[in-house]
Amino acid sequence: MTGRLRWGILGLGGISRKFTADLWAAGIEVGAVGSRSQATADAFAADFGVARAHDSYAALVDDPAVDVVYVGTPHPFHAEHALLALRAGKHVLVEKPFALNAAQARAVVAEADARGLVVLEAMWTRFLPHMVRLRELIRGGAIGEVRTLTADHSQRLPSDPGHRLQDPALGGGALLDLGIYPVSFAWDVFGRPETVWARSTPTATGVDAQTTVVLTYRDGQQAVTHSALDVAGRNDAVVLGTEGRIEIDPTWYRPTTLRLVAPDGRVVESVDGVVPGRGMQLQAFELERLVREGRASGDVLPPQESVAIMETLDEVRRQIGLVYPGE
Repeated sequence: MTGRLRWGILGLGGISRKFTADLWAAGIEVGAVGSRSQATADAFAADFGVARAHDSYAALVDDPAVDVVYVGTPHPFHAEHALLALRAGKHVLVEKPFALNAAQARAVVAEADARGLVVLEAMWTRFLPHMVRLRELIRGGAIGEVRTLTADHSQRLPSDPGHRLQDPALGGGALLDLGIYPVSFAWDVFGRPETVWARSTPTATGVDAQTTVVLTYRDGQQAVTHSALDVAGRNDAVVLGTEGRIEIDPTWYRPTTLRLVAPDGRVVESVDGVVPGRGMQLQAFELERLVREGRASGDVLPPQESVAIMETLDEVRRQIGLVYPGE
């Protein structure tokens, strides 16, 4: 495919505003936006100088001025809206988590495969410079045999029972909003876990306030992740190896600094991972690269891995008793 790809933004909440700001700053064209409300679509389009604003998601995906659709709606609608865009012949970047559960994720990937379209999970952290360097260091043996990963994602978020994060019907709780980051990180470093162990503390509305997950692997490696929505944590991470460690400063899942540290505590290398904006444009660059090269998936986050991560999250939810309405 030649020429510039034109993006459509489906769902115009806070995450879509952040993503669109990074797209425009990076020179990526946004051709249209879509909401369930014409007034909301018009206001969003005016804020970002977008020419076309639609009052339905169906109109957005059918717009010939759109080549790629970014799905920024709440978790329970990710699969539905990704399928809507794919069936309209559009490539899709779907906000994390990829879907509400693994069954939905499989349906999205199958549809993309059947139509020869690219679908990518918007796990933006994977594409940030410090994470790219972390993978290079690990592959190059800089810390020897990798043994342990620990990562936290804890924020003090709204406690209002009516808020999306507290609502089971909207996929609320710490796990899918916050915990997916460190779980995806563990998958990035170690791959598929051999065992999953999880414990949780619920909120008054029945979603998880905090969840700890321990993943173990065939050769004895361990990943320990923690997420919480009622306390503000340090939000740092470390990967330990037999010949050193990699420390990631707060906030580890955003553009930040990384250090390669020797066993005696010497800093061998320091990486400044700061990028323009939030760095969300980098996942858009990846999707556009895949489209240009005629590839269905890349090496950083193939869609089948997004499905497998959802399988891990499904198992965590099974163990902590977190069931969403309609599943």
